[in-house]
Amino acid sequence: MSSEASSERLAEADAAAVDRPPLRSLLFVPGNRTDWLPKARAAGADAAILDLEDAVPAAAKLAARAQVADALAQAATEPAGQAGRMALFVRVNPLEGWAGAEELRAVVRPGLAGIVLPKVRSAQDVRLADRLLGWCEQEQGLAPGRVALVPLLETARGLREAYDIARAAARIAYLGALTAPGGDVERAVGYRWSPEGTETLSLRSRVLLDARAAGVPRPVSGLWTRITDLPGLRSLAEQNRSLGYEGMMAIHPSHVPVINEVFSPGPDELARCAELIAAVEAAQREGTGAVAFRGEMVDEAMAATARLVLERHEAPVRVADELPPSGP
Repeated sequence: MSSEASSERLAEADAAAVDRPPLRSLLFVPGNRTDWLPKARAAGADAAILDLEDAVPAAAKLAARAQVADALAQAATEPAGQAGRMALFVRVNPLEGWAGAEELRAVVRPGLAGIVLPKVRSAQDVRLADRLLGWCEQEQGLAPGRVALVPLLETARGLREAYDIARAAARIAYLGALTAPGGDVERAVGYRWSPEGTETLSLRSRVLLDARAAGVPRPVSGLWTRITDLPGLRSLAEQNRSLGYEGMMAIHPSHVPVINEVFSPGPDELARCAELIAAVEAAQREGTGAVAFRGEMVDEAMAATARLVLERHEAPVRVADELPPSGP
């Protein structure tokens, strides 16, 4: 490929990654149980993550890969505006050799929204995945940068280097901190998990700041593993939303409605945003920069935030309908 053609392709990749659709809920589905996808859709999940890593026994991984490829092929044939269509991601195994590259080749195809990459330790891991994804996109005739990359920060080094990891490729989206009990992160960091999340609050906050500073769109967090404890899930989701996360990963369909509700502004919040914008704009027309609104002083900075909320949520669209086109 000539340097000119390479530059053009890089520019296309940057354009494809300018924005990613908002995802409130990303529900894990075992790669060998793609028959559960209708349950994920019925629960209202914005995205499903077909898991080829921890959720699939070693002996079943090749068969699961074929099942996932079939599910993606079927999704690619669905009309773009079909109601209830979910975005589909795949969590692959760590890229530790040609087997990892072959797994990417098997699942990168029309119908795939993104790759979830586990055990990311450094920016070098991301750059390798980015190059492999670029080759797979070209092989499949997909637009460069079409496939999002979601690095999972499951090691102490990965968490420490979150900012560099986030900046390593334009296709990175949805990066955040996952702090489930008893998993890779707890083992790596050594904290003792509690339902209140006090021991991971600073960690989640710092990773979010790293993601925002790096320009990563739509950071998400997770996970809540107590299946029947929906009040506990709501509390953690509200905490993550207050920090600035835009969604959460989930392990059970019953968690999806709670997560969707927490990460969606209600009618009262949307009405307040509209009224705040109107008040600020009316003041601006009269030559005033700030105005009293419901007992607070507000100005253009607050109006800009309110416009962003309305832009994202006032006329909700299923996320798959907002994905970039699948061809050049």
